[in-house]
Order: sequence, then C-alpha cells, then structure tokens
Amino acid sequence: MNRAPRSKAQQRLETRRALVAEGRRLFARRGYGAVSLAEIVESAEMTKGALYHHFDSKADLFRTVVEQVQQEVADRVTAAAEARENPWEQLIAGCHAFLAASSDPEVQQIMLIDGPAVLGWEEWRAMDEASSARHLTEALTTLMEAGVIVRQPVAPLARLLSGAMNEAALWLARSADPAGLADTTAALSRLMASLRHHDRPDAVPR
Repeated sequence: MNRAPRSKAQQRLETRRALVAEGRRLFARRGYGAVSLAEIVESAEMTKGALYHHFDSKADLFRTVVEQVQQEVADRVTAAAEARENPWEQLIAGCHAFLAASSDPEVQQIMLIDGPAVLGWEEWRAMDEASSARHLTEALTTLMEAGVIVRQPVAPLARLLSGAMNEAALWLARSADPAGLADTTAALSRLMASLRHHDRPDAVPR
C-alpha cells in the first residue's frame, strides 16, 4: 500500500525535530561554542533557510535543546518519586534520580555547563525553576505541613538544595572517581536526613 503523503505541518514538525536532534548531538559532543550553524544544517541535511524558518539563531535552537533535556531530567525525577509510597521517600528518590540523570555527560554539557553560559543566568534559572525547582518546593512544603521536616521558609531551602545538587552534578562531571556518584548520593541522603525533626525520626506523612 502507498503511504499517504505527509502534510506540510508534518513536514515542518519532522524538519524541526531533525534540527533539534542534530543540534543536541553536536552540542553534547563538542559544546555550544565549537558548533556552527553550518555544521548543524549540513549534518541534518537541511538548508540554513530551513533552520531559520524554525529558529531565529543558534542560541534559539540551543534554548529548545536545553528545554528538551531539562524536561527529560524532570520526567526521570518524577517517575522515581512516583514509584515510592510516602512523600519523604518520594523526595529522597527524586533527588537521587536527579543526581543520576545529571551524571550523564550529555546532560552535564548541555544543561549545566553551556545552559547558563549561553542563555544567561536569569533565563537559565527561570527554565530550571519551571522544570524542577517548583516540584522541589512543593515536596518540601508537603513535608513541612506533615511535620516530617522542620518548618521554615521553603523558598530559600529549595534553592539551597537545588543549588547544592547542581554543583554536585558539575563536580561529578569533572571527577574521575568511580565512586563519585555513590558517595555524592550518600552525602545528599545525610544532608536531607538533617532536615527531619529529631524528636520524630520515624514520622511519615499519611
């Protein structure tokens, strides 16, 4: 049977996906600064005109790649958290999943190294807030309301934890220690445990 011809909308979507995929592959392998638009379109077997139909610039394409990577990391964190039964275990599992995902060299290069450098700190932080920091804030709020962790201003705590995990992920990117991820995950578990009420070590929200 002959396949139905692709619509123009489908063709545009496929073109965009191909450009994003090739951009992501090259950015991850060599870093944003070492990749040219000409190289991206050549690798994707497209023209610069096709690229400019979808993206204003190389930075605009990179922004889409960062959003894609951030969403994939957020999805992994969410899946790990939802596999647990109570909110405390969900928080720990989600934080561990973030570190595991961030140990991927592709995630490190695109999301943590080039992301803030290319997009600027303010824009990168806003994207990070939308993809992960908001969920961390919600999880901490739930645990405070249940009396599992010490009640305190949640916004600074969420950002301290998020910043610590991002910094740990960057350190892992440069560490040659094969035990680095396991040691970092264990250190994070000890840090998180210090937030719990000492007089209610076994408190579990219902």
